Amino acid sequence: MTKVFLKKKIQNRVLLGHPWVFGNEVGQIEGEVNAGDTVDVFLHNGSFLGRGYINPQSQILVRLLTRDRKEEINEQFFLNRLQKAWDYRKKIGYVENCRLVFGEADELPALVIDKFNDYLVIQTLALGIDRWKPAIVDALNKIFSPKGIYERNDVPVRELEGLPQQKGFLSAPFDTNIILNENGLKFHVDIENGQKTGYFLDQQDNRREIKNIVKGADVLEAFCYTGTFSCHAGHYDAKSVLGLDISEHAVATARRNAELNNLQDICKFQAVNAFDQLKQWTKEEKKFDVVILDPPAFTKSRENIQKAITGYKEINLRGMKLLKPGGFLVTASCTNLVNPSMFLETIDMAAKDARKKLRQVTFQTQAQDHPILWNIENTTYLKFLVVEVQ
Repeated sequence: MTKVFLKKKIQNRVLLGHPWVFGNEVGQIEGEVNAGDTVDVFLHNGSFLGRGYINPQSQILVRLLTRDRKEEINEQFFLNRLQKAWDYRKKIGYVENCRLVFGEADELPALVIDKFNDYLVIQTLALGIDRWKPAIVDALNKIFSPKGIYERNDVPVRELEGLPQQKGFLSAPFDTNIILNENGLKFHVDIENGQKTGYFLDQQDNRREIKNIVKGADVLEAFCYTGTFSCHAGHYDAKSVLGLDISEHAVATARRNAELNNLQDICKFQAVNAFDQLKQWTKEEKKFDVVILDPPAFTKSRENIQKAITGYKEINLRGMKLLKPGGFLVTASCTNLVNPSMFLETIDMAAKDARKKLRQVTFQTQAQDHPILWNIENTTYLKFLVVEVQ
């Protein structure tokens, strides 16, 4: 097997548990380098460190799958890893709908699998894991006997690995428009064309957190997508709910979700540019009891972090100004490159500019079925904050 040796001075990050080996961390390679192959990784002194797949086209040269020298990477390996991931979800109570595999946090780098009832959606985001897709599908069939498996590999990040964007059935074809249950509500999920894998499971715990603050309240949700927070607000006895999203298709689905839960009289939706609308209503001094902001990621590159922070500050400042005194701001960020402290500092700056005083109600991350490993920063990506605004 090809051997990869790390440089002495910069091997500690990987030694301490991070599964990524960058090209500039490698001192020498012995043997052929074939993209997608499994290789052994060693410290500079020849001590075995781990085993993973290599891709010289990627910035991340090697992604480690195991640190156990006796563990072979084969079909049984993937069956064992997937069973382990499923056992963990069952232990923490995520059975019906869950992120079954969360990449590095489940020791399966670049693999994402979401479970919606009896349907599974897969993303293989690196060449090495893509090679094992047939084995992964076979293992899923053995463990779950699902009604269907669908591939959502229509994501640009695959191109960095030399992979094409693609999507389609990995099982017999099925109706990709399904309905799932969440917190006593039902939601339409478009597996084939919805964002990411069709639905944002990472906010399922956070959506429960608005239960008490929305009772009898006039609620605004900007960037509402398919109206999941809005429908939760209606379900939790809000007086009125207005959801805004730039996508006509998302708004149409949000309306269908409201109807599905008999909330169409409470939850209304508009297809507008949320940035522009927040700005306009701030000028008009329109007021709400609760403002919910759950925008898409503002950047995926380090070069644009400052622009992302400016964007978050702007929408949160507008959100605060649209609140009645003592109202609640519910705000989130899924931008991986904006870390929790950076996000909280941005909210604090917005409050100072808006001349508002904040009282924190809760600050959380993604749902528990998206595990966080403390030594892998990118496993903590979602920030969810509720504050009272005075």
